[in-house]
Amino acid sequence: MSGHGEKITRKQEAAIAALLSEPTIEKAAKACGIGEATLRRWLQDTGFQERYRTAKKQTLEAVMGRLQQIAGEAVETLREVAVNEEAPASSRVTAAKAIVETALKAAEIEELEERLTKLEILVAERGKYDRH
Repeated sequence: MSGHGEKITRKQEAAIAALLSEPTIEKAAKACGIGEATLRRWLQDTGFQERYRTAKKQTLEAVMGRLQQIAGEAVETLREVAVNEEAPASSRVTAAKAIVETALKAAEIEELEERLTKLEILVAERGKYDRH
């Protein structure tokens, strides 16, 4: 099983699912009914690694999608706590701090994305000129 397009067995599919849901390799192996040494050997195989990496990426994308769906509700909750004069001061400060910190992080990420895009354009343009 060393090629990229090769199929994996049902046990290997179960192992990938277990790796995504269990906290350790040992528990993942136990959950899918294989030995830990077998699972560790599979993790060294490039084909298995690729399938596992793809599964992790798909899982992360699903989680990110869900987080984006509920982010608006979370922001509204923070806002409600921050402006609620009857809420304890510590809760209001914590909510306000979370709002400010998140806004600053978002601005920082946006700036980094802009800079990265500009660098990618410069590298692509330089590559065009270097070939001529």
